Amino acid sequence: MIKLVSVKAEEKERFRNINQKYLYEMTSFYPDVMDEDGNYGYGYFDEYFVDPKRKAYFIYNDETMVGFVMINPYSVIGGEPDFTMAEFTIFPTYRRNGYAAETARLIFSENKGNWELKYNEKNKAAKALWTAVTASYNPRLHHLNETETVLEFTVR
Repeated sequence: MIKLVSVKAEEKERFRNINQKYLYEMTSFYPDVMDEDGNYGYGYFDEYFVDPKRKAYFIYNDETMVGFVMINPYSVIGGEPDFTMAEFTIFPTYRRNGYAAETARLIFSENKGNWELKYNEKNKAAKALWTAVTASYNPRLHHLNETETVLEFTVR
């Protein structure tokens, strides 16, 4: 059974390490480069531990960590969402088990309101996931550029 567990301040470095692996994976879709220490930048990472409006969760299936999600209320299209899905991943080993869709449904059921969710068009798996799990909310599509799309929708 999927559950969300808040990332605690004392888990910040563990989470940073996990986030680095995700950022590396995202270089398949974005031209991000490593710094001289071999890390990828994430401008708002530290804010998730000081800004009460930003939330980071580990995703567990029973007792196994299978991913993470980062949520905040800051718009990427100039709107006023209650929630923006900043980052979301299920680790590669655990994909194709339905965890992503189950997690998304859990997040939406626990966070009703106006949502924004961005994905990269080159990331076919993400596009398929978000198209499927948001279909019942009749999302409005916003194309930021050739590769980035934002879904705007309301969960009641």
